[in-house]
Amino acid sequence: MSEPQPVLIQGGMGVGVSGWRLARAVAQTGQLGVVSGTALDVTLARRLQLGDPGGHVHRALAGFPVPEIAERVVGRYFVPGGSGAGVPYRPIPRVGLRHNRLRDELTVVANYVEVMLAKEGHTGLVGINYLEKIQMATPAAVYGAMLADVDYVLMGAGIPAEIPRLLDDLTAHRPTEISVTVAGAEDTRHSVGLDPERLLGRRLPTVRRPRLLAIVSSHVLAAYLARSPQTRPDGFVLESPVAGGHSAPPRGQMRLDAVGEPVYGPRDEANTAKVAALELPFWLAGGYGTPDGLARARAAGAAGVQVGSAFALCRESGLDPQLRRLLLRRIAQGDLTVRNDPRASPTGFPFKVADLPGTLSDPDVYAARPRLCDLGYLRVPYTRPDGAIGYRCPAEPIETYIRKGRPEEETADRLCLCNGLLAAIGLAQHRADGYAEPALVTLGQDVGFLDGLPEDHSAEDVVNRILLGAPA
Repeated sequence: MSEPQPVLIQGGMGVGVSGWRLARAVAQTGQLGVVSGTALDVTLARRLQLGDPGGHVHRALAGFPVPEIAERVVGRYFVPGGSGAGVPYRPIPRVGLRHNRLRDELTVVANYVEVMLAKEGHTGLVGINYLEKIQMATPAAVYGAMLADVDYVLMGAGIPAEIPRLLDDLTAHRPTEISVTVAGAEDTRHSVGLDPERLLGRRLPTVRRPRLLAIVSSHVLAAYLARSPQTRPDGFVLESPVAGGHSAPPRGQMRLDAVGEPVYGPRDEANTAKVAALELPFWLAGGYGTPDGLARARAAGAAGVQVGSAFALCRESGLDPQLRRLLLRRIAQGDLTVRNDPRASPTGFPFKVADLPGTLSDPDVYAARPRLCDLGYLRVPYTRPDGAIGYRCPAEPIETYIRKGRPEEETADRLCLCNGLLAAIGLAQHRADGYAEPALVTLGQDVGFLDGLPEDHSAEDVVNRILLGAPA
């Protein structure tokens, strides 16, 4: 890379935990600040319905290249003064294979706003993190971030083999598409795409191609992506199983330990020497958020480290402040358990769940929640018997899922990540009957990152602790 490489990457944590405030704070230190690109459409719509506190959305949209689109989004969702406590949020169009202009406009605008606010007032580097699993939202989301001049795109939870071409196409404002996996349609290619000129008209601004970092868990996948210019990213984030959020399942047959967590073995340890031999920069993630972790990563040939959980608990984090304080208190008391739950996520990937009373990790709270799938980011498209495309999620109502041709056992212990993670950043849906969605919190399993940090630490404290070995 011609530009200086960051030593520290602040991990992209969704939904909204790594929001623009956190990414901006990290970028101002000279390291790579990253916003989460997951569910930014619903996040923006709900902030507008709260009255756009601080006026940040309106300020960012003043620079959107097509004012009419920004005005339409604001007109659909903005509630002057806020909609009031307990008022249900208006729904937004759900991701799907069919083209939906309103959905594309909201997605492009939401990603633009988040990146624009993160880049405001400094010259540091800002990236955006996406999940390959949420394929149907990707083209519009990436284009919105590029319109705001995002510096890096990071993508994990899948194999981002088509993303280099997507970035090339969008940089040139060419119509583009990526493949979407549809269950039961293995012999038929399905796709979603975006035509920038059709969306924006002829007023197409010059955009810069961002760097792509693929988040992978093995040297085998890194080598696969690096084999061809068409699939090669600009670097890798090599993530271990202890990192927060989703992690790759163990290679081979799934085995669980005595507490029900996946057992990882030598086959799951990435060979950093083989990754280094690919001659692309890489960063290590998952248990590296300390000065010693950085030293170990550099000794292995890495350019640096990616750190998530220490930033998730800092003052600039998007986590609900009450939840953040509870997490810090329980960690300080040695009373926090973070499970790598093989059943929680509808994706089928193991997912880290912080055990906190009053959240979805609490068995009583989980049992009391009426099952509902009203956001649908993790829905899987499938071919129905009549040949049409349907959508299903194992966290939806059990009878609905069974009716779509799947066994009941796949629904057991599944959590609604979409609603739970939005609740964790203070954007819980309130249903018409008065029910409020409970929060769900994810965190890395190695909490040693808090050693040496002030009790109420900032993003700058985290950066200085890791890079300099001492808090700010």
